[in-house]
Amino acid sequence: MATVYTPETLERQSEPTFSFLGVTTGQSSIMNVFPKWAEHLGIPARIVGVDIPLDADPGTYRSVVEFIADDPHWLGGLVTTHKLNLFRATNDLFTAVGESAGLLDEISSISKRADGLHGHAMDDVTSGLAYEDAVGPDFTGDVVLLGAGGASLALTLYLHRRERAGAPAPRRIVVTNRRPARIEEMRALHRRLGLRIPIEYRTAPAPEANDAAVAAVGEGALIVNATGLGKDRPGSPLTEAVEFPAGATAWDFNYRGDLVFLDQARVSASRGVRAVDGWFYFLHGWTRVIAQVFDLDIPTSGPLFDELSRIARPA
Repeated sequence: MATVYTPETLERQSEPTFSFLGVTTGQSSIMNVFPKWAEHLGIPARIVGVDIPLDADPGTYRSVVEFIADDPHWLGGLVTTHKLNLFRATNDLFTAVGESAGLLDEISSISKRADGLHGHAMDDVTSGLAYEDAVGPDFTGDVVLLGAGGASLALTLYLHRRERAGAPAPRRIVVTNRRPARIEEMRALHRRLGLRIPIEYRTAPAPEANDAAVAAVGEGALIVNATGLGKDRPGSPLTEAVEFPAGATAWDFNYRGDLVFLDQARVSASRGVRAVDGWFYFLHGWTRVIAQVFDLDIPTSGPLFDELSRIARPA
């Protein structure tokens, strides 16, 4: 049975421990997958979950990070859902943060080194790898990002770097979000980056506004559910009346939960709409952080990656 703590029940460990900081960590398949991966990769560590309430106060995040820093058996871990809030509350506790962490104001990977805690934002890398799995490396259609949170922001950073390197990139991006403040934060980063991909920012206080954004893009567009709806909270950012463009790819960052968004997309399967869940996002997200924390070389494709996927599937 998976060991799951709350910030109030954290305990010092007697063996090397890898932590998963989330909301409902005990429900994640990684609690069953990690021990099998660890055995296959030769990692002498166990995994424990730390369930933190959504939008916890800064003191809660600080207490968790300070606990990890203080116990030599806690080697680091992966952060999901809380990446932005945790970074804002605890960035002074880290000896070093990566470039992407500084740009995105988030930390998804906590690792210990001789000089202290190191924090990295891995989502630009992991979302990019999953993006290529979803639509291929040559995709140049429209992209609709439903939600302007950290995962969405990270994907736009990846696409920006891709375009600057001369690789194929979307012809335009449409971003929606309920709260205008998140839109403005994204817009500010894009200005600092000098984003050249045409982008439209839309405030969407109700699902009907997201429906309109989806209906306004061209055939073959990529529609991304980056809201968390369907996993951390039930439902979908779209209504049942949504009309996906012909040939669209509906990609949900989630791989578990009710995944209503993908059910809505499957209604239009006869028009060539594909539903893609977050399985590869899950695989890349975890393997990149594990590689960082344990200083391992884990490839992003090929026989070893395929074997890790095969090991994880039954869970």
